[in-house]
Amino acid sequence: MGEFGKKVIDLATTYGGKIILAIVVLIIGRFVVNALAKAIGKILDRGKLDETVRLLLKKIIKILLYAVLFISVIEILGVPMSSVLAILASCGLAVGLALQGALGNLAGGLMILIFKPFKVGDYVESGGNQGVVQDISIFYTTLMTLDNKKVLIPNGDLMNASITNYSAAEQRRVDLDFKITNDIDAELVKRVLLTAAQGTPGVVSEPAPFARLTAVDDDTYIFTVRAWCATGSYWDVYFDLIEACSAALAANGIDDPEERIAVRLVKEDAE
Repeated sequence: MGEFGKKVIDLATTYGGKIILAIVVLIIGRFVVNALAKAIGKILDRGKLDETVRLLLKKIIKILLYAVLFISVIEILGVPMSSVLAILASCGLAVGLALQGALGNLAGGLMILIFKPFKVGDYVESGGNQGVVQDISIFYTTLMTLDNKKVLIPNGDLMNASITNYSAAEQRRVDLDFKITNDIDAELVKRVLLTAAQGTPGVVSEPAPFARLTAVDDDTYIFTVRAWCATGSYWDVYFDLIEACSAALAANGIDDPEERIAVRLVKEDAE
């Protein structure tokens, strides 16, 4: 017992001071880390960063500060840093392999938040999915389709695919094709379609609407109507333009070739 007590005293003498110092550093370090994280957070709040980016940076900075504190405590206790770093590297590799999909989504989310190929409220298309961007989180982007379906797309997939942002510009162009029989005066059709496009609510005068013969298919003329409108009113103008042009063609007696029935009379020679 005497020898055991002596060893305990030796250990306490050797490591007691280090343990006490490590505990003191840990307690004080927590207050310092929280104070630094709070101060850095205020600096970030003054910037023009996206709210999600700010929150993520605050968390990352706080984690890094605690990592520095943890390493400082380990050094005070006299643990070899080479061993600690080897263990941390092994753990990091294992976690990285297990969460490589999630890390890819995280990296994709950061790229989206930093470079902003789209924002909440934009109408986008990617990978066969399209809809209005409802939310951009770190791992997923949420789209709301036109028929009110919620689609969650991993950010990693978004950044590895092409993205079409229909809301990037202030104006969009509506393109429509109309089939007309080739026995109708082409100039008349152009005037009728152009007048209908110019009178459609929401169609802007600059750039000017366009109506021209663009293709010929057997016994059919194909006329194209193009009209510009504000991006936010695209779908209203799209359907209004279809109705206006169809009504104008009908009012001028211009037929759709698919509505005609061709009848051919065959006369047999009498023997």
